[in-house]
Amino acid sequence: MRMTAGRTVVDMLEELAFTLPDLRRAYAQGLQPTALIAEVFRRIAHARDPGIFIHVIDRDTLLAQAEALGRFDPDLPFWGIPFAVKDNIDVADCPTTVACPAFAYAADRDAFVVARLRAAGALPIGKTNLDQFATGLVGVRTPWPAPRNAHDPDIVPGGSSSGSAVAVARGIVSFSLGTDTAGSGRVPAALNNIVGLKPTPGALSTTGVVPACRTLDAVSIFALTVADAHEIFHEVCAYDADDPYAKPVRAAAISSPPPQLRIGIPSRNSIRFFGDDQQQDAFDAACDRLRAIATVTEIDFTPFYAVATLLYEGAWVAERDCVIGPLLDTNPEAVLPVIRRIVGRAKDLSATDAFRDFYRLADLRRQLQQVLEPLDMICVPSIPNFPTVAELQADPIGPNSRLGTYTNFANLLGLCALAVPAPARADGRPGGVTLLAQEGHDALLAGLGTIIERWGSRSLGATGWAIPDAAPRPVTASTTEVEIAVCGAHMSGLPLNGELTRRGGRFLRQGPTMPEYNLYSLPGGPPRRPGMVRCSEGGTSIQVEVWALPATQLGSFIAGIPAPLCIGTIRMADGTTPKGFLCETAATSGEAINVSAFGDWRLVLAEATP
Repeated sequence: MRMTAGRTVVDMLEELAFTLPDLRRAYAQGLQPTALIAEVFRRIAHARDPGIFIHVIDRDTLLAQAEALGRFDPDLPFWGIPFAVKDNIDVADCPTTVACPAFAYAADRDAFVVARLRAAGALPIGKTNLDQFATGLVGVRTPWPAPRNAHDPDIVPGGSSSGSAVAVARGIVSFSLGTDTAGSGRVPAALNNIVGLKPTPGALSTTGVVPACRTLDAVSIFALTVADAHEIFHEVCAYDADDPYAKPVRAAAISSPPPQLRIGIPSRNSIRFFGDDQQQDAFDAACDRLRAIATVTEIDFTPFYAVATLLYEGAWVAERDCVIGPLLDTNPEAVLPVIRRIVGRAKDLSATDAFRDFYRLADLRRQLQQVLEPLDMICVPSIPNFPTVAELQADPIGPNSRLGTYTNFANLLGLCALAVPAPARADGRPGGVTLLAQEGHDALLAGLGTIIERWGSRSLGATGWAIPDAAPRPVTASTTEVEIAVCGAHMSGLPLNGELTRRGGRFLRQGPTMPEYNLYSLPGGPPRRPGMVRCSEGGTSIQVEVWALPATQLGSFIAGIPAPLCIGTIRMADGTTPKGFLCETAATSGEAINVSAFGDWRLVLAEATP
C-alpha cells in the first residue's frame, strides 16, 4: 500500500473509507486483507458498543480466511471485503441465536446468500444483534445489550436489524445483511444515515434464514452508498430452487431514471408524522427537489395504511408462531415479554380469520394496482418520527408501531424498496426518504437513489467520510440485453411504456437519429401511434429514447407489435445503431399525417392537446 512520508499503514487504515471502490483501490495498491482484519477489530473496540455484535468470529479464524484468499484477485468482486450478518441468518460454524439464547443452534453451513458472498471473496466478521426473533422495528428488544444509535444514543437504533445497520454506520464493515419483513431493512437505515435495500420479495434466497413470516421475509442489504448496495444485490440475486418462495428476478445494472419519471407521494390529507413537524419539513423539501426532475402526484395513502395494519393486527402474526410457538409452549420465560405479547395473539386466531384477511388483502391489492399502474414509483418518508429509548421504555408497542407506518405494507404488496439518506433535518438528525416500486424494478429505484444521496452536504453513516463521486452510468446495453429505440407511445411516461418496463426494460439514453427519417402520425388508436420511415433522400432527425431490454424478452415484445410497425435498425446521430421501431412505407399514404417538422413525438402530442 503506497504511503506518503511520515505516514504508516496503520495511519492510512484508520482513515480508509470502507466503501467498495476505496477498499479495492487499497488492495490494488498492496493492502493485505490480514491488515484489514486487524483494522476491523480496532474499529469494533473503538466503537465501545457491546450491543452491535452477538458473536464475532475468532480473530485467528478470520486471519486464516484472509490469508486463504491468496494474491489480490480483482475478478472476485468482493475479494477481502468485510461484512456482517444479522443473527437470524446462518454462517457456518457460528451460532444462530435470533437474540434468544434458548433457541440458539450451531449452523453447519452458510445461508444461500452468505455462501454466494464468500464465493465472491467476501469475509464475514460476525453475527449482529437484533430485535428478538426479528419481531420489532426499534432494535432494543434483545436480552443482550442493545446497540446504540450511531448518531444519537438517546434515539433507538431501529430494528429488527439494529446491529447490522450500526456496524455499517460506524464504518466497522463495508456492508451487512439484514432481513426485512415489516421494514427491518429500511427503518434502521433511516435512523443511522445509511442505505437500506429491500429487494423484490423472492429475489434473494431465504434458505438458511430463521423465518419471521416465511411468506413475506426478504433478506436486506445495508451499505454506505446506493451503488455499493446495488452491486451486492446484483451478486446475491440468484434463483434458489431449494427456496419455495424464490422468484427468478433479474438484477439489472443501475441506469439513469427515464426522462418522464412519474412519482407518487402521500397526499397532504393522508400523510402522517405524529406531530414531528421537522420530519414533515424535511420530506416536503425532498419532494420539492423531486419535482425538478419528475412529475410528482399526490395519492391517497389510506389504502396503504390498511394493508400495513394487516401485518400485525391480522392473521400474519400467526406466521411468527410457527417458529416461536414451540418455545412459547415449553419455555415461555425464554422469550421477552413484549415478544410474547405480540406473538401470543396467534393463539386467538382461526383459519377463518386467516382467509378473511387473505380476501381483504386481495381487495386492497386490486385497489392499489390502479393507483400504482400510472406511476413508476412512490416516495415516502422512511420513518414518520424519531422515537427515543425512554419512550420505548414507557410504551414498548406504540412507538414501534408508528415506525412501520411507511414500511409494513411493502412485502404484502410485493414491492421492492430502497431507503436513501438525504440532507439532515434542521436539528441535525438524519434525513431520508424511501422509494418503492412494483416487483422487478429494483434497478430503477437505485438509479434515482444515486441522485438523492448526493443532495446537499452529507457524510456516510456516522463516519464523517464524504460521499464519493458518482460512478459513470452505463449508457449501453449489457451482453444479455438488446437496445431498443422507441419514438412514440413506448417512451417514458406514455401509455405503452409498461410493455418495456414489465419485461425488465431499463432506460439508457435519449437523443436524435441521423437526419434521414420522416415521422408520421398514423390513423387509428388510441393511443396515437407514430410511424418512422427512413428516407432514401431528405428527411430529418427524430428524437428517440433508447432502452435496454433483456434478450430473453425480445420475442414476446416483438410479437405484440402490430402492422404496419416493425423492428429494424435505427441510425443514431451519436453513431450507435440500436434496433427500433420503423414503419412500412405503404402505411404513410392516405390518412397518415407527416409530422416530421416537430422532430419529437412528445411535441406532436402537446400540439394536439387543447
